[in-house]
Amino acid sequence: MSVYDTQSDENRDESLQAALDAVREGKLIVLPTDTVYGIGADAFDPAAVQSLLDAKGRGRSVPPPVLVGDPSVLLALAVDVPDYAETLAETFWPGALTLILRAQPTLSWDLGETRGTVALRMPDDPVALDLLRRTGPLAVSSANRHGKPAATTVVDAASQLGDTVEVYLDGGKARLGTSSTIVDTTVEPAEILRAGAITREQIIAAVGDIFTEPEPEPEDDAVDSGEETPEEVAAEAGDLENPEDPAAPADLDAVDPEAPADAPELDPEAAADAPAADPEAPSDAPATESPVPAAPVEVPASESPAADTTTSDPEDPESTEAAHLAERPASVPEAAGVSDATDASAPMPSVAATGPLALPSESDAAPSTEGRIG
Repeated sequence: MSVYDTQSDENRDESLQAALDAVREGKLIVLPTDTVYGIGADAFDPAAVQSLLDAKGRGRSVPPPVLVGDPSVLLALAVDVPDYAETLAETFWPGALTLILRAQPTLSWDLGETRGTVALRMPDDPVALDLLRRTGPLAVSSANRHGKPAATTVVDAASQLGDTVEVYLDGGKARLGTSSTIVDTTVEPAEILRAGAITREQIIAAVGDIFTEPEPEPEDDAVDSGEETPEEVAAEAGDLENPEDPAAPADLDAVDPEAPADAPELDPEAAADAPAADPEAPSDAPATESPVPAAPVEVPASESPAADTTTSDPEDPESTEAAHLAERPASVPEAAGVSDATDASAPMPSVAATGPLALPSESDAAPSTEGRIG
């Protein structure tokens, strides 16, 4: 066991070199920090870390923190670091704040039962920082036996740890004399596991209240209460139109306001394929007005100049055709010389050329074939 005075500049380099050599050999050292004295070992030497736990009389269930000499080392040793944790490090490092973070899984170290976490701190002490920049990260715990008061002087540490430590660095009395504050950032909300030199109020002033569960965002009242939304009510009442829904109501603009309420709706495609009316069937439809009285003459729907199109869309050919068929009587007597097979381009017979017409008598029981244009 050796004790080195680091309070004078002329002895500091020799003292730090002795501590560096001990760490490289897997030995334990005691070093001053801003809070209390600490017992340290190489963080990447599992045997040295176990020796540290044995010297304190502590089990692996309480792994030691890791001290670093530069804030940038944080992102090399931890992953999934919250933004507020980086802000805390920028604000309070070097200082008396220890942050528990998710440990980098690729690192080959064994600090104990960490459950995938690591406690990091950058001390605010010139001797400690000078040593850490030479050794790299050190596993450091308070220099005392487990359950005993933390050491604030090198004598306090030596009286408890004895020759389990290879090198003691004497930096005088610890400046703060109280432990660091430990904040667990791996849980939501964050928790203070140990109150120390940095207060809760100081942390909240720096990053906001990270220790209170945020209020949940309000949800839709209709969803919460199980009530139907106005859109759902309107849809069930038939007030909404959905062109893609077969059950949706038809376009009211296409309906003839003068058409009978119970008039059957015709499919334009079906109407287009419907067979022509039987020319021999009787019909009670009124005859077409003519300068000369004439027997009813059947004209195909496509050739009728007086067809009623009030129930159709003038810009929709299929709709116009369906409207003609809807107004067409079930059966109209066929004019002589005109049939379903007649070419639409052929000229109609002239009434003047056929002579006077004979009208059927109202007493006839059935339409007569006499008097037709022949």
